[in-house]
Amino acid sequence: MRNVLLAYHDIGAACLEELLASGDEVALVVTHDDQPGETIWFRSVRALAESRGVPVIAPQDVNALEVVERIRSLAPDFLFSAMFRQMLKRELLDVARRSALNLHPSLLPKFRGRSPINWVLVHGERETGVTLHYMVEKADRGDIVAQRRIPIDDDDTALTLHGKATAAAGLLMRETYPLLAAGRAARVPQDHARASYFGGRKPADGEIDWRWPGRRVYDLVRAVTHPYPGAFTWHHGRRLFVWWARPVAAPRALRPGEVHLDGEGGAWVGGGDGALRLERVQLEGEGEVTAAQWARGGGCRSGEVLGRTR
Repeated sequence: MRNVLLAYHDIGAACLEELLASGDEVALVVTHDDQPGETIWFRSVRALAESRGVPVIAPQDVNALEVVERIRSLAPDFLFSAMFRQMLKRELLDVARRSALNLHPSLLPKFRGRSPINWVLVHGERETGVTLHYMVEKADRGDIVAQRRIPIDDDDTALTLHGKATAAAGLLMRETYPLLAAGRAARVPQDHARASYFGGRKPADGEIDWRWPGRRVYDLVRAVTHPYPGAFTWHHGRRLFVWWARPVAAPRALRPGEVHLDGEGGAWVGGGDGALRLERVQLEGEGEVTAAQWARGGGCRSGEVLGRTR
């Protein structure tokens, strides 16, 4: 079998490792150049491919005629995609002599689209997974080959969940590639009535609304904490990043966004239901500190209300 892989990020690297381990040919890897200003905390698909002697390209437009013709000239049996950020048009999908497949980090048909690992946490999901599916021109809608389920622990962040998804993706490729090569893989249509779709997240999407229940705020915090841009609120016109916090019962009646300091390093913020006990915060332009350090620093007093001035 001859394969072409379009991939980026840790999950893309895991899929490349499994294809190489299969002993079949990986004729080309198509990846992305890292974006200026992007925090690169994940493995490089390019570096892995080059270390294994696999040709690599990073086109601005994967659907450009010259790119499609280069891939067509390789006569690949399969096109695989994993964390690739461009949509593939029909002309490119049709290059694969057998099938074009994508590995998506959610349990399709739920959480189609961008940033599913972050979105499942934002929405308080208790389970997610990875799905290998046939590609069609519309994102994440093709028939399913196989899935692996991943439990979401209460302490999971997007980073830890990403690690679980990477491991599951590698196992899924290891299990299903031989079936695909042998022509024995499943093909199960998705139930589109159960589908949900989400777009990419922006740093501004991390703003906390203290009218939300404490649990919902916590889910946002863990969805976008390091290495992502972070959940934030406002304090005297400056952003206050909440890098970690815990949902708790309020120590007393607190308005949404109201701060309570106990004098011993405890810092609570009221929510629409319950409260959050702050653990690590960072005022814009300053270093990250524990909530106790922030409280002792005198920058905030009990009774103040965090958030935008409305």
